[in-house]
Amino acid sequence: MKTLQVKTSRRTQLVDISSEVETIVRETGIHSGVCYVYVPHTTAGVTINEHADPDVASDVAALFDRLIPRQGPYRHAEGNTDSHMKAILTGTSQTIFIQNGKLALGTWQGVFLCEFDGPRQRTVVVKVIPDAA
Repeated sequence: MKTLQVKTSRRTQLVDISSEVETIVRETGIHSGVCYVYVPHTTAGVTINEHADPDVASDVAALFDRLIPRQGPYRHAEGNTDSHMKAILTGTSQTIFIQNGKLALGTWQGVFLCEFDGPRQRTVVVKVIPDAA
């Protein structure tokens, strides 16, 4: 199990962490198995989506902000209820198969840390498990 530290720069931001996760997979030497990516935060998530065009991540972040506005009739005293709701929608983990020592992602897919209460430094936990022999 390895951890990544990801520093975000905006309140709502999708950060492409694909290459960092790929590096961890490569360093394990595992050619076939499963990679788990997890964020231990209640106001951040992790998702898989297009990473060829960075405008997609920007559009997704903007859509989250329109769907769940920062100000609302929320009762949570910290002022970040919107961040919790957005994290619930994305979820805190992804499971990715490993084939031939690489993440088995589609051509346009990438792994993103989803920041909803930034800027902050976030932890991403990556665990790689080989197939049973």
